[in-house]
Amino acid sequence: MTLSRDHWKGQTCWKNLNTVETNETVDLGRHAHPVDRASVVVKKRGNARGAKGCRKGRSVSDKNSEKQSSAVPSGAKQDEEIYGHWPWVERSVWSERMLQALEDGVKGGKWFSLIDKVWNKDNLSAAWKKTCHNGGSAGVDGQSIKVFNIKSEQELERLHDEIREGIYEPKPVRRCWIPKPGSQEKRPLGIPAVRDRIVQGAVRHVLEPIFEKVFAEHVYGFRPGLGCKDALRRVDRLLRRGKTWVVDVDLKSYFDTIPHDKLMERVKELISDGRLLTLLEKYLKAGVLDGIKGWEPTEGGTPQGAVISPMLANLYLNPLDHQMAEAGYEMTRYADDFVVQCGSEQEAKEALEKIQQWAKENGLTVHPTKTRLVDATQKGGFDFLGYHFERGMKWPRKKSMAKFRETIRRKTLRKQGKSIQMVITDINPSIRGWYEYFKHSHKTTHKDVDGWIRMRLRSILRKFQGKRGRGRGSDHQRWPNAYFGKHGLFSLEKARCLAVQSH
Repeated sequence: MTLSRDHWKGQTCWKNLNTVETNETVDLGRHAHPVDRASVVVKKRGNARGAKGCRKGRSVSDKNSEKQSSAVPSGAKQDEEIYGHWPWVERSVWSERMLQALEDGVKGGKWFSLIDKVWNKDNLSAAWKKTCHNGGSAGVDGQSIKVFNIKSEQELERLHDEIREGIYEPKPVRRCWIPKPGSQEKRPLGIPAVRDRIVQGAVRHVLEPIFEKVFAEHVYGFRPGLGCKDALRRVDRLLRRGKTWVVDVDLKSYFDTIPHDKLMERVKELISDGRLLTLLEKYLKAGVLDGIKGWEPTEGGTPQGAVISPMLANLYLNPLDHQMAEAGYEMTRYADDFVVQCGSEQEAKEALEKIQQWAKENGLTVHPTKTRLVDATQKGGFDFLGYHFERGMKWPRKKSMAKFRETIRRKTLRKQGKSIQMVITDINPSIRGWYEYFKHSHKTTHKDVDGWIRMRLRSILRKFQGKRGRGRGSDHQRWPNAYFGKHGLFSLEKARCLAVQSH
């Protein structure tokens, strides 16, 4: 995310590897510099001229030139310069020589001999550290991160051997169902095995820079150094430039419907390592284990919850990204959520037709009711990445507000028996986090939300006094806003005012 171009460019999440036609990783920049022989010789008094004086054919200027060139450790400088362009890459995989080849372009545009980078022990170790940091539950094998950690060295050695010998087999993804925020419905959550998450992390270290090289600039989801805010800033900027006719696109069940054969064709355009391609196909075909339905094969889509899924999903839409850019359309995409901003209704209609045609040719479906053409200068507007844009303003969309309110409700139940200070301490992190994302909302948003939160707190105080109902009316005099300020309640309105003054 993702995520300036710092992940999923510059993502950079959730953001993200190959050698140049050789099986050996070369890392010149981390080796010691050769001894400066010229400097040593000059320091020896008797050798200033040599026993026989200066050698013929070697002038003083030649010696000065030798001294100057040997005294400059150019290798280290060049290493840091190339890594400066790719600060997020895994250095145990990507040497400066490989990165230079990435920037210059490899022969035929394809990378060979990559599988040895996956089983590299340092790479597996780095992937394990990230997996451990991210946490998560056990997969179908029941092995948790805690259990894996007990014998992590032996487990990583085992993974190294299995991948190298070609006997490593990914396990099915464990599916569980979790409640949708603000809804009675449930959504599926995929949990790969810990060992599979590690190997996928190692694969991502290898492939991500290669894919990053070809991704379009207007793609922000799950990329190193990029994130939602970068995408939102672009949308806001285009609206101010008059690109107010918006194609709000929804791809129906995108992550579950990506055709495997076409996805692998995209990968093969960049990768020619047969063993790595086979490994990716195994992940795609590993299937899902549902506690109720049992094992289910995966005929399409990317693996649920997999570390490599967002990267592969981005790659599949890459041709559409470039096609729209080359046609002159202003597209902004975050994963499968994207909008195309146009200067006229006719242009927007033409853009939608191109997207529908491309989706049909590539086995995807544009949702017939959720995809819309919108004039953002009129009432109604459009939603994108949690915000609602309308008539030159923006504020949290209904689902985002409902999710936040549900979080606060759970923490401000009147029957929980906590002191008002404990409740405020509990809800403050949620309020601060929400503000950081939605602080650019219309000015009335923060004031309204502040009032609603204080109402919830006054209701708790009424309960303490044996009263029923919401906190309102005379409760505002009994517990004024300043009362909650003294107890340290984070104020959205105050934070907004301070931010405005600082600018």
